[in-house]
Amino acid sequence: METNHNLFFKDAKKMDDLPDGCVDLVVTSPPYRMIETWDELFTQQNSRIGKALSKNDGLLAFEWMHRELDPVWNEVSRVLTKGGLACINIGDATRTINERFSLYPNHSRILTHMQKIGLFALPVILWRKQTNAPNKFMGSGMMPPGAYVTLEHEYVLILRKGNKRIFKSDENRQLRRESAYFWEERNTWFSDVWMDLKGTTQSLYDSRTRARSAAFPFELPYRLITMFSVKGDTVLDPFVGVGTTLYAAMAAGRNSIGYELDTSLEKQIISHLPKIVAFSNNRINQRLKMHGRFVQDRYEQGKTIKYTNKHYQFPVITRQETDLMINGLKAARLSEKNTFQVEYFDEPQSQFVEKREPVSVLRSDPVPMKKSTLRKKKEKNHLQQSLFKP
Repeated sequence: METNHNLFFKDAKKMDDLPDGCVDLVVTSPPYRMIETWDELFTQQNSRIGKALSKNDGLLAFEWMHRELDPVWNEVSRVLTKGGLACINIGDATRTINERFSLYPNHSRILTHMQKIGLFALPVILWRKQTNAPNKFMGSGMMPPGAYVTLEHEYVLILRKGNKRIFKSDENRQLRRESAYFWEERNTWFSDVWMDLKGTTQSLYDSRTRARSAAFPFELPYRLITMFSVKGDTVLDPFVGVGTTLYAAMAAGRNSIGYELDTSLEKQIISHLPKIVAFSNNRINQRLKMHGRFVQDRYEQGKTIKYTNKHYQFPVITRQETDLMINGLKAARLSEKNTFQVEYFDEPQSQFVEKREPVSVLRSDPVPMKKSTLRKKKEKNHLQQSLFKP
């Protein structure tokens, strides 16, 4: 199996390189409107934004900022296939203008436009970042009524183009089965509040670039890509930044396309390529180890597991997990300028294949996994920091 990844240093308002309906999933995080860091960039795009800010008209500046973003969402809708999904990580902003403190609801404005152009909103995810200081108040401290709460969450908007996606061919249905996730992963991932992903800083070459990267942790796009696409699908990020979504697509065995205006990020994006094979395989191994610990816990609680995965021969909770296989990465290379290719292993990771005679999918008398291979010692995950270390 191979995947291809293409990076364009162009404005995503016109993705002329892409035909209609060629993208299966969009995962992105646009620059947050009304965050003061971005004022200069937005004003360069539309002088009316700067004029509104100079007149202390926050609501008008907010609207003009989003009007610069609307054409990108129009293009996203065009390139999405029928049944394709768009996942947009966005945070609201708070700002004091003319001595008046106010919330600027970026998520609501984007959601309204997306629905206006025909995409259907699905339940959102609240990402609880918990990156602020421990105090839970701002404004007048302990004196009512002038204090206000801190923002400790961002949104992941999820929208679909048309009805649910249909897998017609046997090959596509098989790819979908192999792209399954574990039962215990589903229970965490499909919660509407994500408490387990912490905000992370990612080192870039200078403070100016860091401020403009809007980088989210690797685990966020990796999780979304695994949840909402299948092997061989194409994932688009119209605001590539430091390339997190593209590398998450590589780790998940999906193709990807990225658009980025800031050409100074090219070196930073490409610098991650030599690390992605080891990094991705570590993340995959972690998923398989965590499943092993989950299985062992079930057995120690006196519970049985009915099914067996065909590839790894380990127990799984549901029949839908029996074809699951996570392809490890074999090699990643830059095939031409800003075009990457990744090659994968077609066999399961041998260290996770149980050494026993193949059994039927339905397991009537489960055999506990060896405790020696399933140590309960908690492993701290520093994978996302290691990948994006300069």
